[in-house]
Amino acid sequence: MSERKLLVINPGSTSTKISLFSERENLFTESVFHDAPELMNYPTANDQLPMRKKVVISILEKHGYSLSDVDVFIGRGGCAYSQKSGVMVIDKTLRDDTMNDVGGSDHPAKLGVMMAYDFGTEFNKPMFTVNPTNVDEFIPEARVTGIKGLYRRAQTHALNQKATARMHAEKNGRKYEDMNLIVCHIDGGITITAHEKGKMIDSTEGAGGDGPFSPTRLGSIPIIEVLIFLKDHSIEEMHDMCSRDGGFVSHFGTSNSDTIHKKVEEGDRHATLVWNTVIYQISKSIGEMACVLKGKVDGILLTGGLVRFSDIVEGIEDRCSWIAPVSVYPGEVEQEAMCYPVLDVLDKKREANVYTGKPVFSGFDFIC
Repeated sequence: MSERKLLVINPGSTSTKISLFSERENLFTESVFHDAPELMNYPTANDQLPMRKKVVISILEKHGYSLSDVDVFIGRGGCAYSQKSGVMVIDKTLRDDTMNDVGGSDHPAKLGVMMAYDFGTEFNKPMFTVNPTNVDEFIPEARVTGIKGLYRRAQTHALNQKATARMHAEKNGRKYEDMNLIVCHIDGGITITAHEKGKMIDSTEGAGGDGPFSPTRLGSIPIIEVLIFLKDHSIEEMHDMCSRDGGFVSHFGTSNSDTIHKKVEEGDRHATLVWNTVIYQISKSIGEMACVLKGKVDGILLTGGLVRFSDIVEGIEDRCSWIAPVSVYPGEVEQEAMCYPVLDVLDKKREANVYTGKPVFSGFDFIC
């Protein structure tokens, strides 16, 4: 039997990354950066779909392949109703719910599911997603807000966080399901999550205006300040700042962290303050998650593209190393984290979830 080729499609807030695997061998991985001014030309993530498809096809062609060479399509996901962790078959219902943002967010990660479905349908090949951004494992206390019937959502970098946590546990001769970890995905978007015995029981909602601000996101802001801001701005403008026009983009007109860090190195006071504030806010969120875990923290894991900057790591270590040891995993392991579990499903070593079209959590029966 010839080796299966699996295409992993991973759209992020500032990039499109794809990998082509031949079984477990990574034939190539390539990422194309999209700066905020480019993406501002698209009113919604859905509007980016044709452009992102062209990027995927052009990268494949650059490496001598075409979509017809692919046996399995795997796409990063999100924006549908909340889901259980693990591998999920992509069907039309999941594709449509993802496109329609029934989960209440609009993030480019959704385009992974949409592209995998479109490509898989065109060539009649299997299609899957793995640990989308809306994996929901929250405890009840993490859901309730000060507005009756309004709940916090589980929206995090579940894919990379869970993969990094498992890698860390294996590196230390332990099981992910036996450890308490605080995992910080630090990149175009930032999420800080408490992992208790293999479950993500609480997290910041990076694309929802919660937690640290980031290259593209505005982070937590007191509601009263938001209401003042809305006197001269539209709800649509505020919505866009939650996921693509906030953070560095608002301050500097670009989401390119290398550009901002160069300003820091040159002594720019504005850039230095903003950069250090991100580090400060990440550290604050880590402290919150330490309380969620009752101080029983086996490790603080830093992952994502921005941990390539040593001052971010050093700043977090300075404020948080007293909580637990800090371990750094530069970049992310999302491509392998999507490919390998799907191979296990294809080899019948595990089962794939089926999308139910219903959220994991839809409210408490004693709160109307």
